[in-house]
Amino acid sequence: FRTPPPGSPYQPIVEALRKYPRKKFYNVSKLGGTKYDTLPYSIRVLFESSIRNCDGFLVKETDAMNILDWKTKQNNVEVPFCPARVVLQDFTGIPAMVDFAAMREAVRNAGGDPVKVNPACPTDLTVDHSLQIDFSKCAIQNAPNPGGGDSQKPMAKLSPLKAQPRKLPCRGQTGCKGPCSAGDSSRNSGQFSAQIENTPILCPFHLQPVPEPETVLKNQEMEFGRNRERLQFFKWSSKVFKNISIIPPETGMAHQVNLEYLSRVVFEVKDFLYPDSVVGTDSHTTMVNGLGILGWGVGGIETEAVMLGMPVTLTLPEVVGCELTGTASPLATSIDIVLSITKHLRQADVAGKFVEFFGSGVSQLSVADRTTIANMCPEYGAILSFFPVDNVTLKHLKHTGFGKTKLEVMEAYLKAVKLLRNDESSSREPEYSQVVQISLSSIVPYVSGPKRSQDRVAVNNMKSDFQACLNEKSGVKGFQIAVEKQNDIVPVQYEGNEYKLSHGCIVIAAVISCTNNCNPSVMLAAGLLAKKAVEAGLMVKPYIRTSLSPGSGMVTHYLSSSGVLPYLSKLGFEVVGYGCSTCVGNTAPLPEAIRNAIKQGDIIACGVLSGTKNFEGRLCDCVRANYLASPPLVVAYAIAGTVRIDFETEPLGTGFNGKSIYLRDIWPTRSELHTVEEECVISSMFKELKEKMEKGNKRWNLLEAPESTLFPWDLKSTYIRCPSFFDKLAKEPVLPQPIENAHVLLYLGDSVTTDHISPAGSIARSSAAAKYLTNKGLTPREFNSYGARRGNDAVMTRGTFANIKLLNKFIGKPAPKTIHFPSGQTLDVFEAAELYQKEGIPVITLAGKKYGLGSSRDWAAKGPFLLGVKAVLAESYEKVHRSQLIGIGIAPLQFLPGENPSTLGLTGREQFSILFPSELSPGMTLDIKTSTGKVFSVIALFENDMEITLYKYGGSLNFVARRFL
Repeated sequence: FRTPPPGSPYQPIVEALRKYPRKKFYNVSKLGGTKYDTLPYSIRVLFESSIRNCDGFLVKETDAMNILDWKTKQNNVEVPFCPARVVLQDFTGIPAMVDFAAMREAVRNAGGDPVKVNPACPTDLTVDHSLQIDFSKCAIQNAPNPGGGDSQKPMAKLSPLKAQPRKLPCRGQTGCKGPCSAGDSSRNSGQFSAQIENTPILCPFHLQPVPEPETVLKNQEMEFGRNRERLQFFKWSSKVFKNISIIPPETGMAHQVNLEYLSRVVFEVKDFLYPDSVVGTDSHTTMVNGLGILGWGVGGIETEAVMLGMPVTLTLPEVVGCELTGTASPLATSIDIVLSITKHLRQADVAGKFVEFFGSGVSQLSVADRTTIANMCPEYGAILSFFPVDNVTLKHLKHTGFGKTKLEVMEAYLKAVKLLRNDESSSREPEYSQVVQISLSSIVPYVSGPKRSQDRVAVNNMKSDFQACLNEKSGVKGFQIAVEKQNDIVPVQYEGNEYKLSHGCIVIAAVISCTNNCNPSVMLAAGLLAKKAVEAGLMVKPYIRTSLSPGSGMVTHYLSSSGVLPYLSKLGFEVVGYGCSTCVGNTAPLPEAIRNAIKQGDIIACGVLSGTKNFEGRLCDCVRANYLASPPLVVAYAIAGTVRIDFETEPLGTGFNGKSIYLRDIWPTRSELHTVEEECVISSMFKELKEKMEKGNKRWNLLEAPESTLFPWDLKSTYIRCPSFFDKLAKEPVLPQPIENAHVLLYLGDSVTTDHISPAGSIARSSAAAKYLTNKGLTPREFNSYGARRGNDAVMTRGTFANIKLLNKFIGKPAPKTIHFPSGQTLDVFEAAELYQKEGIPVITLAGKKYGLGSSRDWAAKGPFLLGVKAVLAESYEKVHRSQLIGIGIAPLQFLPGENPSTLGLTGREQFSILFPSELSPGMTLDIKTSTGKVFSVIALFENDMEITLYKYGGSLNFVARRFL
């Protein structure tokens, strides 16, 4: 998958880069004349892969030409794809690595050299699924050093109390369990520093400091203790296998590490260049398409096959072009744009297709926006959403640590093979299966309120909508204020000055960075707006209860490093701590004078916050209207002091020299935001991750693991066990053996899912797997889950068909049971299968339509194989599961159209004999004879010669293992 295979028919188009003549590549743009120029960029990546990997067997010339003829062949042909690399997380990675360890054992036993057994495709495995929350406290976040970067330097003129947390009055809520001295209402004197040197954790009930917890450390200790066997196995794997990298615990989540560290965009191996591409077992693999890297999620067996040097196959997909035009409203945030695009795609019927973005509006999206859209593929059903590399991508890569030479080589290569999208309108766009147009100009910002989060109000309609709420009867939106009282004004004295309160006046404004508002761009937008407001001479009225509650220390870190935190503080938006605070009603009481004025005039006072909850009275009992808004809009409304404002026609206030300042005058542009985001957020994040990757962590570095070529299997282990997939490994394949007098292990109906076949959740105490673990000396508390024990074939085999919702027609009710026909006993499925194997009797499975639905799960094929299932006979299959059955060595057979067990008069209690001819061919018909004398025909669902070859070798694992003999 890295350099051209020997004897490639496409050697003549290998060229060198002009400026860097040592760098070689396949200039695929020279093939097919103008056909290549009309291909979508995502299809061009598939095409390059087929050209580079064409060996006449796994990838044929006809495959490459089919891709080149995409316009006429889409949805009609299967094509192979050889990705540049594989990404795994530990739950799905453990069985793959156990298989490689077992393969080394089998190759040694068969007389081969086990050292040669290594992944053929570069593989990265991130250990991120092991962490469980065993310890927690009522506090939410802690940031002794925000963001993990350099410690904050103190400002020039700091109060002696600079490192002390700001204390808010405790109102004695009963829910607190932390040692926060409930009831202490003292408040530090002096202004709270904008530069936080040390922010102790705060109790979310009282917002009082509590001792720094050891929650993180304790959970990490539990993680290493509970998963020591698995982690030692991963450590051994990292030492002995070539072409694999193990990213240890505490580094980050698999999809984030993939996006932020592992992505290359352009691969370079021995001075040979080709596009980065990836398949992975993590559902978030599609995120990398936002960087111009083709990638999507696949099942465990397909992933193992790629690791073993084989391609994945896919139906040549339709590609929906998503044209972005126009210019987004200046007030529209990244969140507004991302969610709107997602909504449009959900309505556009893109399920099972590629989506590719083009048009003048694409350059307005940052890489963070693009990866978010790409990550939301499951929301709208697309296989992937691809953003070709463009200048925005290259600028992003510059800030993530890519060197000048590397970027120059990357840009030159992408231009040479026409994979760099040109922003110029004159450039020719590819041809697509269909085009969906989305005008960014139609995307407008919204707020939600005044009482429910689902009641959305366009910002440009806010003034009129609030007026309507005053008129409406009391209810989900209305306040029923008499017309003659709607313009009442109540004067109030506060801190020596007189202010006027009226309906719609804002008394609470809270910037909260949580859930959808954790996007750096919206928090930075609030900060930049605050900066411009202060510089223009605008301020927030002092009676408005303002606050800034970052979701994590990283938010404080980038607000500080970008220089906007002091300006937020100047407007009253000071960091109050790391908790939910205002969103859950933990707001300090309003000044007494303000409360009295509101009650005296029956004023509909308002709160605005960038949180998720805005029920009436939630923020404060005298604040009846609450609006959810983006962080920058919270700041804007706080400056205006009222929601009864039309931002287009009315000024926020008066600045220096009496000049009227409008929102448009201080709203940051998307260009400004992207620049600050790249320079202050992205570069900091990537620097931190790079340091983590290079240093590792102390526990992982100190973890002991063997260094032997073969893994020293511990017979007492209940997590790691050598599977029996290679017990019959031989140098030469054998002809497909007939299946004679097979009993039916299970008679299933329609829509049997992979979760029915191989559950991933908890292990029931009465199950066969539980009995096995109990016999090993474990208590139910120590069973863990099937997912955690995927490295133990004894547990996973016993867990096969152990779902309590499984409906076996032999039993007549949901239960993981079946009948062992020779004895007539009703047993657990595993126990029955074990008896059949002891008696030397093969078994098959009968099923209805859509067998193998659901998420692609390797053990849904491996488990039945180890139970002794030789074939599955179904009315139809989920496509991926059918290929997985072949990949493990089980024959997928299908009833002829219109036939099923009922129409054929089958009860499932018969015995079945199936004879395979010496020369199998794709889609051929086979005869099955039953013990009652009935003979009927079925289709052998092998779609190509490659699948037949794999079946003859006993599946892909054995096929590849024989290469090492």
